[in-house]
Amino acid sequence: MSGAELLINVTPSESRVALIENGILQEIHIERHTKKGLVGNIYKGKVSRVLPGMQAAFVDIGLDKAAFLHASDIAVYDELAEEVKSSNIEKKDIRELVREGQSIVVQVVKDPIGTKGARLTTDITLPSRYLVFMPSVTHVGISQKIEDESERDRLKSIVSDLCDENGGYILRTAAEGVNEQELVQDATFLRRLWNKIQSRNKGSKIQVLYEDLPVARRVLRDFVGTQIDRVRIDSNLTYKELKAFTKEYVPELGNRLEYYQGELPIFDLYDVENELQRALGRRVDLKSGGYLIIDQTEALTTIDINTGAFVGHRNLEETIFNTNIEATSAIARQLRLRNLGGMILIDFIDMTEPDHKRRVLHTLESNMSKDRAKSNIHGFTSLGLIEMTRKRTRESLEHLLCGECPACKGRGSIKTIETICFEITREIVRVNKAYNADKFVIYASAVVCDALLGEESHILAELEAFVERQIKVQVEPLYHQDKFDVVMM
Repeated sequence: MSGAELLINVTPSESRVALIENGILQEIHIERHTKKGLVGNIYKGKVSRVLPGMQAAFVDIGLDKAAFLHASDIAVYDELAEEVKSSNIEKKDIRELVREGQSIVVQVVKDPIGTKGARLTTDITLPSRYLVFMPSVTHVGISQKIEDESERDRLKSIVSDLCDENGGYILRTAAEGVNEQELVQDATFLRRLWNKIQSRNKGSKIQVLYEDLPVARRVLRDFVGTQIDRVRIDSNLTYKELKAFTKEYVPELGNRLEYYQGELPIFDLYDVENELQRALGRRVDLKSGGYLIIDQTEALTTIDINTGAFVGHRNLEETIFNTNIEATSAIARQLRLRNLGGMILIDFIDMTEPDHKRRVLHTLESNMSKDRAKSNIHGFTSLGLIEMTRKRTRESLEHLLCGECPACKGRGSIKTIETICFEITREIVRVNKAYNADKFVIYASAVVCDALLGEESHILAELEAFVERQIKVQVEPLYHQDKFDVVMM
């Protein structure tokens, strides 16, 4: 990563961290101080319900909604591990792993999203700058991104001596080239932290045992090992806190921290505010004149690519191929920026050349390799769509910043004015048959009233003649377009 910069904007109610690469916003991390994310937090919980059919359990960790724990996310320890090993049983039944009313230590791996509660694991992990401590293992794991075999052997040799029956470690990518002393310091810190968590784990009370770092510190910790040129913070208090934090945990970033005192708001430096607004829209314009349409639903995200005004120079196939290639980098960026996860379907413009398909797929994979969230691209389906998944741990940008539209209730569309006018006529006919009214008053939004008195006035005239009653129209300023009431007088 070259030319990367972090901008940290802090207000009393919210902290935001923007990752800028080559002058362009790539990622945004937002934390509302009254609604912090839960991923990484460790809880003492209580099993409230066991669901054998789903091989899962609901766990009360003190939130509004019970959290979800699947059998596959339950670490098998000690004598249970020996039992599984000796009997060659690969999967244990959920009823053998937990019981209702049982106290259990769990960690959040996915925030509550939509109607779903938090997702949990008992396989606890505690990250530091170079290591991840795992109490459930006794061995060493190494990041796949450290490719040099001699370096892998060196690191494994150092950290193997730090493992015992109480836990093992995973070496993060940032550990490459790090000396033994720093690795030992990290391991000591993590052991100390784990001991502190265990000391709080007393009794059966549901409680928080450990909370992950606030967003600014968490991002600095997670970006260790990446090439960050500069970190600018617009809060003097947060700047001092991060100075102390980097001195202790991330010393290599310490001299890159700057307290930003510029006249422009910090997020105006790289047009971040406008980029955020654009990231909430369905349409993403490409430089060539083509565009993407991104639709996010509960089950999946769909991305449709269109050529738009881009007509190419030689032929249609070249135009399609060039638009698809350009779209791959835009898609990779939008997935990171919007924090879209789960199943993703991409509808590239149909290509007839097999080589073009291969190159588009390869370019998409190459662009997605820069993403820190794990993704799997499954290639083109028989219908010509690309299926992929991206790991989802936190709410998407849209879900974080937006709520349900009171007019369309999340449908993304509302009834036309003409449709509402016809619904009103049917309602008056229905009420007129059922009751003996002298006249009717229609209460509706301004646009519907304007239509009934203007271009749709013939409907009103025909209706008065049909029901033989006077009909008045009254504007109700608080009504949205598809809401109305018919009142008898």
